[in-house]
Amino acid sequence: LLLLLLQLCTPGRAPQASPSASPQLHRCPSTCICTSDLLSCSRQRLQSVPLELPPTTTTLDLSHNALTQLHDRWLAALPHLEALHISHNQIRDLSRQAFHNASYLRHLDMSSNYLHAVKTHYFEALVSLEELLLYNNRIMHVDEDAFAKLSGLRKVYLSRNKLTTFPFHAVQGLGIYNLRTLDLSSNNLSSIPVEVLAVLPENIGNGLYLHNNPIKCSCPLYLMLQRWKQRGFSSVKDFFEEHTCKVSDSVPRSLIKFLKYNTTFENCSAGPEDTHLLPFQVIVDQPILLTCNTSLLPTATAYMWISPHHEPIKHPGNSNLSLEVSRNGSLRIAKAKPWHSGVYVGLAINSPHNFSRLCEINVTVHYPKPAGETFSTGLTTLLGCIVSLVLVIIYLYLTPCRCLSCCKKPAPLSPPQECSAQSSILSTTPPATDGPNRKASANKHVVFLEPIRETQNGKIRLALGEDFPDPKQSKVLQLKSDTESISSVFSDTPIVS
Repeated sequence: LLLLLLQLCTPGRAPQASPSASPQLHRCPSTCICTSDLLSCSRQRLQSVPLELPPTTTTLDLSHNALTQLHDRWLAALPHLEALHISHNQIRDLSRQAFHNASYLRHLDMSSNYLHAVKTHYFEALVSLEELLLYNNRIMHVDEDAFAKLSGLRKVYLSRNKLTTFPFHAVQGLGIYNLRTLDLSSNNLSSIPVEVLAVLPENIGNGLYLHNNPIKCSCPLYLMLQRWKQRGFSSVKDFFEEHTCKVSDSVPRSLIKFLKYNTTFENCSAGPEDTHLLPFQVIVDQPILLTCNTSLLPTATAYMWISPHHEPIKHPGNSNLSLEVSRNGSLRIAKAKPWHSGVYVGLAINSPHNFSRLCEINVTVHYPKPAGETFSTGLTTLLGCIVSLVLVIIYLYLTPCRCLSCCKKPAPLSPPQECSAQSSILSTTPPATDGPNRKASANKHVVFLEPIRETQNGKIRLALGEDFPDPKQSKVLQLKSDTESISSVFSDTPIVS
């Protein structure tokens, strides 16, 4: 307050507002939802972009509105913007400076609009763009240099449009080692330059989607897609039945699924483009030297290799120099490791945006076989089964007796002459008869062990219970004075004899 009074009282000096005194710079539009870095204005029936946009926004959602155009430099207020969603609007064209001041934008979704073409100036200012979604528009033409300056572009979606042609030779200008997906499915492509597509590197062929197009049937097209299928490319493997071709131009509906029903093309012979994948086998820790025939393109200014991990390698080599590229185009690996296996693509650089394939080499790194390995796996397995069977038969039928006493016939039991206290008391089997005139009693008697009454000469005498009618017919039990017998004598549990 004192500082404000001093400024008011100072002549010739007007009060200055502090930066925090202008809340309109960070004000959220009334029709939108704002968070720290997200601004969502979706489904608000907007016909124009709100003027006040928070500068901290990194993701802006304007989808499902009624936008028809984007004014010049409208993204200047969003210096940190990385993702922009403008799908499901009514945008027909873009001005030359519609995306200026958006150098950090990486994701742009303009699907489901009314665009009729992709012109060169549309996206040339988006130097950091990685993903571009343009599907479900009305695009009929794509300029040859529409993506020439987008060296970091990885995914382009152009499906469900009205394309009849596409500048495939310009694909080499899309940062040939960065592009992963080019979706041209469900268009009106009637012909494609197979000779151009056949020499594209593996990373582009794996993500080049051409299904649901009325492409004219031909043996080169069939052989190229069959080769992509054999190499496991997702573009063919995931949409195997959706690949169609037109048998006759005069019959518009003469489309066949030529990969599923391939009897028409079974006589197609493989051409030179189908035999270019060269095998190369090497043992672990051995050096590798890969060379291409560079005499085919003598005008090449430089050479580059693409590793199985989609890493571009130029002279002198990769970051740690484990893979080296010489000036004549050869690739050298000092010590081969299992992770070096895969397809290496050799390219000739004719100009900054023009690449030509020289060769593709399939490297396989394996461990050496043991020196003493003389039998095949199948023979070794069969021999092991036979030995196991013989051992089982010997065990079942030829096992000798483990002890001599258990093999002999047990001798008849003789009547015991003297029993210990435990064996006489705990036994539930009637003792053997002493003579032929003795009868076994069927009555069971209960014996109670009473406390010790007297001891004579170190021996302990038991007192018999009163249930015995004749003590003379009972067998007198005597115990030796050891610790185990004493524990049994003092038990109060009734035992049946």
